[in-house]
Parts: sequence; C-alpha cells; structure tokens
Amino acid sequence: MTQTLLANATLVLPDATLRGTLRMEDGRITDITSGSALPKGAIDCGGDLVMPGLIELHTDNLERHIQPRPRVDWPHQAAIVAHDAELASVGITTVFDALRVGSVVTQGKANYGEYARALATEILDLRAAGALRISHFLHLRAEVCSETLVEEMAKFGPDDRIGIVSLMDHTPGERQFRDLSKLRDYVCGKHGLNDAQFDDHVTSQRALRDRLGAQHEATAVAEARRYGAVLASHDDTTEAQVAQSAAHGVHFAEFPTTVEAARACHTHGIRVMMGAPNLIRGGSHSGNVAAAVLAEAGLLDILSSDYVPSSLLSAALMLGDLWGDMARGIATVTAAPAEATGLTDRGHLVPGGRADVIRVARIGNAGAVRGVWVQGRRVG
Repeated sequence: MTQTLLANATLVLPDATLRGTLRMEDGRITDITSGSALPKGAIDCGGDLVMPGLIELHTDNLERHIQPRPRVDWPHQAAIVAHDAELASVGITTVFDALRVGSVVTQGKANYGEYARALATEILDLRAAGALRISHFLHLRAEVCSETLVEEMAKFGPDDRIGIVSLMDHTPGERQFRDLSKLRDYVCGKHGLNDAQFDDHVTSQRALRDRLGAQHEATAVAEARRYGAVLASHDDTTEAQVAQSAAHGVHFAEFPTTVEAARACHTHGIRVMMGAPNLIRGGSHSGNVAAAVLAEAGLLDILSSDYVPSSLLSAALMLGDLWGDMARGIATVTAAPAEATGLTDRGHLVPGGRADVIRVARIGNAGAVRGVWVQGRRVG
C-alpha cells in the first residue's frame, strides 16, 4: 500500500477552499480533514494550494514537438514523451491530444497530408508501454474543408480512446477568420504564401466547403457516436451556427467568437470553452471576442491552454481572482472539462476520487507547480 499525505495545505474543494490535509492511497483520495496539523510522515505544504490535476481538452502542443522548425519532422516517440513531460510539469494530468483528420491531397498543400492514424497509434502504444506520465485520450479535429475526412475517420474505432470529436470549419471568411485580413496574416506568416497563393487558398477552401462540407459534417457527427466520443463545435459565431451545433448534440463549444454565440450556447445548454492565452494576453489574436469579456458576463465555463501549456494554470488563477472565488476559477480547468467529457472519476478533490493532484505555490498573479501526482504516484 502506498500512502501520501499533503498537510497544512489550502485545499481547493468543489465549492470552497479549506486549510487541511489530503490523504492518497493506492491511486485514490481516501480522506480530507480540516486544520493545519502535520501528521507524521506528511508533506508540509506551507499553505500552498492543493487542487485536482488540470484537464486539457484542446492543445496544439504535440505539433510543436513534432515539428520544432518548418520542414523538420522530429522522431515521434521522443516528441510524444517530451510533450507528455512538459504537460506534467505545468500541472496537467489528463490531456486530450488534438489530431487533425481530413487532408487535402490534390492541391500540393505543404503540411496538410494524412498523419492522425499513425500518430494516434504511436501515442497509444507508448501509453500501453507505461512510458507516459499522465493520462492521454484523443481529440479528433474533423476538418470539414478537406478531401479525405470520411476515409480517415473510418480508420478509428471505439478502442482508440477518442474522447472528443470537434467539428472544424475553416472556410475563409467564416467563423474564426471572418476577417480575411486576419486569415491572410496567419496563413501567409505560417506558410510563406504570396498574395496569389493566398487567393488560391481562399478559392479552393470555399470550393471544398461547397462540395463536401455537408457530407463531412454528417460523417463527423456519426463517427463521434460510433467511437463513443463527445462532440464539440469550433468557432461558432452566430446564433444559427450554435443552433446547428445543438442539433448535432454538441457538448461544448470551443472558442466561440462572439458574445452572441456564447450566450446562445448557454441557452442551448452547451458549455463554453475559451483559450487561456486569450485571457492572459487580454484578447484574441484573431480579433474575436476576449475571454475576459465572457468571464465577466458569466459565459465562460472551461479553459484550454491551446498553444501554451503553462497558460492553463495561470489563467485559472486569474479567473479565481477575477471572480473572487478560487474554487470556481479552478473548476474551469478541472471539474468542468471532466464533466464535459464524461470523466466522472477526476476533476474534484473528494474521497474516493482518482488521486490526480497538484500542489501550487502562488507567485504574484501566477502559480508555480511544486508537485504532481497521477493516481497517487508522484510524476513531477
């Protein structure tokens, strides 16, 4: 039997914070008591926050490890292990690794070929071998503006730990990039396109949406059901788009771009997820609604680190300060993402719960991770 006691800690419980001691045994939280006493053998947390491990639903971080420079394909096993270790170091104990499904194969597009099935197998094999520190699930990003979505999604099944399928519609002039000047800056900056090449990109993407969009959307919804995954929308902008998401059975909305869309999501019982970098930076890099605006309006439920893993903890602490309720702020990165994806065993500090726990010291407005336990085993 393994046992760990975290004592003299500020415990972030589901609805409040409490000075006390948390006991973990054999992968589970077994006891929570109040007070500042130091039982024999306990770790003295000195008032540090002790909270559930963070749960990340949407991250592009693995892509950065696999392609650290343009046209550099890093060995995948090393990249996955490094990605896993980085997430553990910032307090993330459960991740849904986001993989694009749906490629463009007839237009010679750089970096837009099929990769998801092979990479998913590598992630799952490393997990099975015990090489990863934290809990990994898959998040398939179903690209509607593509040519091969149907064929790629058919290669996955219920045994692949697919927790999320998101409906990704990157039609130029819609959703995230309603402002084509923002899309031009992004695409040309990332891929080095000239003006003529950008215009061709816009024309070809719009043609793909017109030709295959409806079929691809229906396929993604059906395949999510076959996998047993929850469905997410992406970049909803209008009430009509949210109504369509609700008709599909979407559980949560990734990065709605307007207050109108976020409010419509709540009307339809859809949780709203926003990017932690948006909150920390004070706005969206695409010119869309600021996360802080939704937080202040009571329309923000879940945070995602998106492209900066360390932002997840910092943004949750910011929300706790903004709302004057640290338990509520931390819930956006623990309980809320767990509930949105049906993970009933984690996301709360409660007796009987999975012992995914982190210890965090406040440093100014941010936090420093001082300990990470996954199923009661220290991994950071």
